[in-house]
Amino acid sequence: MGPLPRTLELFYDVLSPYSWLAFEVLCRYKNIWNVSLQLRPTLIAGIMKDSGNQPPALLPRKALYLKNDVRRLGRYLQVPIHLPKDFFFVIFEKGSLTAMRFLTIVKLEHPELLEKVSRELWMRVWSRDEDITEPQSILAAAEKAGMSTGRARELLERVSTPQVKNQLKETTDAACKYGAFGLPVTVAHLDDETYMLFGSDRMELLAHLLGKLQVHAELPLTPPLRAISCPEGWIQSTKKDVLGPSSNGASYTHRCA
Repeated sequence: MGPLPRTLELFYDVLSPYSWLAFEVLCRYKNIWNVSLQLRPTLIAGIMKDSGNQPPALLPRKALYLKNDVRRLGRYLQVPIHLPKDFFFVIFEKGSLTAMRFLTIVKLEHPELLEKVSRELWMRVWSRDEDITEPQSILAAAEKAGMSTGRARELLERVSTPQVKNQLKETTDAACKYGAFGLPVTVAHLDDETYMLFGSDRMELLAHLLGKLQVHAELPLTPPLRAISCPEGWIQSTKKDVLGPSSNGASYTHRCA
């Protein structure tokens, strides 16, 4: 009998494209890493308010970087991200409250469909530039994920009940207690330690914490010069403070040949 899976919690909002990237990576690796992945629909607006943070897109330079960064990461991770034409209207005006309440009740009533419904909502807003705020749009996402029309309508009618609203607030508060100031947030429960990792670019660190990526402390991030046998374009020098000694006691510096 193999080791029991460790638990990972992913706090996410479908309004966050970085959340989609983290979601897809964790869904791909959860079996390979032998982890129990707990999907936690969260309201990013609540986290921003609680932490006092501001969306990066409010700063023009960050907004430009974000758009380019998301496109590059989408290609790298093979996630079909295409930014909506009216990016700021989607993010700051339309929001995701109803969609996240719907995912909250899906988690409560049909947790086996949560991954698929979440993905379909991301596909609508971040791949096809479609709405995720209107009832018919949310129903379309649920139906495409495999939920019957009647059941989806029933759940949608209950998104404003105290049970659903309180559950979404409790999940958002839980993320804040872990120290969240944005999304996605991955919380790893490993032995007696709990690690909160922010962003979609901490997967190598997460793999290391899980013991799935070995980093040798004795090896530097770049090859040591003593392991390089004076390649072409590098000229031997007798100065000791150029780049450090090689295996034969000399030093090397780079010059254009």
